[in-house]
Amino acid sequence: MFTGYKGAAKRLDDIDIPKIGAEIGVGEDELHAFMDVEAAGAGFDANGRVKMLFEPHVFYRELGPGKKRDRAVKDGLAYAKWRPGGYPTDSYPRLMAAMQIDETAALRSASWGLGQIMGFNCAAVGYATPQAMIKAFAADEEHQLRAVVAFLKKKGLAPALKAHNWLKIERVYNGGGFRGTYAAKMAAAFARWQKIKDTPWTPTPEPMPLLTPEPEIEVIPAPAEEGPSPNTEPLVTERKPVLKHRRVWATIAGFTGGGGAFSLASLAAFEWQAVAVIVGAAVAVALFFWAIYRREIRAGLFTPEAK
Repeated sequence: MFTGYKGAAKRLDDIDIPKIGAEIGVGEDELHAFMDVEAAGAGFDANGRVKMLFEPHVFYRELGPGKKRDRAVKDGLAYAKWRPGGYPTDSYPRLMAAMQIDETAALRSASWGLGQIMGFNCAAVGYATPQAMIKAFAADEEHQLRAVVAFLKKKGLAPALKAHNWLKIERVYNGGGFRGTYAAKMAAAFARWQKIKDTPWTPTPEPMPLLTPEPEIEVIPAPAEEGPSPNTEPLVTERKPVLKHRRVWATIAGFTGGGGAFSLASLAAFEWQAVAVIVGAAVAVALFFWAIYRREIRAGLFTPEAK
């Protein structure tokens, strides 16, 4: 069975009240007045347990129709409508009996801590389950007060508390069945606390974030027009065809002219074998230059000029 209603039971530090109250723009006198009426200004009972009030009419609703609710009604733990003055001095025996029927429904059916926040409102103050909320409340009253502030914000009651509109707080927070009695108690408690000196506290401004200077960016000038852009392909130097060089043609002309004259005047003086060698060499030279000529035509480097 759940026993998380008893923990470290740390009380509020004096500084907690003005510090947490500042989150909704109210002073400690307003929060004191609210807590005095809701829980007599204490979040724990004499046994160190979270201060709690079990509500049988809420347990009736939480259980819903069925055998569990029938059993709770029979045991006097649940009834359909709220009954004024039907609270024992200690609600924990009722809670224990109710948890025997349904633990979570029982915890959701009780009000807890400084603000007497109902267990079924656990999600509204930031807890996934009533068990998680009650364990936090059992550890420290600061968690209880933060839940009070969160719930006041959730219900839109922060402006009413700041304006001391006690009737609105009673109507929204406690329901409409008290006919101004809670409002009168809060007004009286507020007047009493205003006569007591507040805890000195000054909000600490959040430090300004350090601005890290941005590094200076070196500006590199664009390249001059004489060079290629980095985003373009490199230039290809055009190669001049071999057969368009004047020296090559001069060499060919001199060789063929001189060699031809030499062969015509001197062939008769040579044996036929020598003549064959000379003619073969001339043919080889002619074929070599013819091959160069054909290669450069295929490469598009040499185009014979039209006549």
